[in-house]
Order: sequence, then C-alpha cells, then structure tokens
Amino acid sequence: MISIEGMEFYAFHGCTPEEKKTGIHFHVDVHIVCDLSIPAQSDNISDAINYQNVYTLVAEQMQQTSSLIEHVALRIRNVIVETFPEAENVSVRVSKMNPPLGGKVQKVSVVL
Repeated sequence: MISIEGMEFYAFHGCTPEEKKTGIHFHVDVHIVCDLSIPAQSDNISDAINYQNVYTLVAEQMQQTSSLIEHVALRIRNVIVETFPEAENVSVRVSKMNPPLGGKVQKVSVVL
C-alpha cells in the first residue's frame, strides 16, 4: 500500500457563503492498495505509482470548489482510479480544519 498523508491545502469548499468567499484549511490523506512487487524489484519509477502525480491530481481537485467535502473526496478517488488502473483500492480522507461550527472543533473528516 502507498500512503500519502497530511497534504495541506487552502480551498473554498463549504455550504456557507463565508467558506466559499474566504476559504479554509484542508488536509487530505490518500491510501492506494496496489502490487508493489514490480517497482520494488525494478527500482524504476515507470513501474510505480508516482507520488508526485498523485499529489498533482489531488491539488487539482482541491482547486475545484464544492459545497460538500464528500463530493471533493469522491472526485479525488475517481481521478486516482482513472489515472492509475493498477490501483486495486483507493481510500481518501478529506478533513476540514477548524470548521465554523459555533464552537472549538479541530476538524471534520470524511473517508471514501
């Protein structure tokens, strides 16, 4: 499994006009189940899922505004699956940091 954890973004996802106007901090974690035996033996990036390419896909999806982080997580998951057919299973966690809920809340997360 490949895990890319703690990707940080400032984006404009949310249901309130304030969130869409001023933005908020998000964290994204991606876990990709795949066969690592070939790249482990070949030591060749062309045999592996390139982490930089995954990060770029996530960053592109984070730039597209959505009302719900569930929608953002699904878009991220779908683009990774479409781009890397060797991915057997993809898990995506999107966390909204310090969400405006009227009290102190560290984060709200969804996992697909």
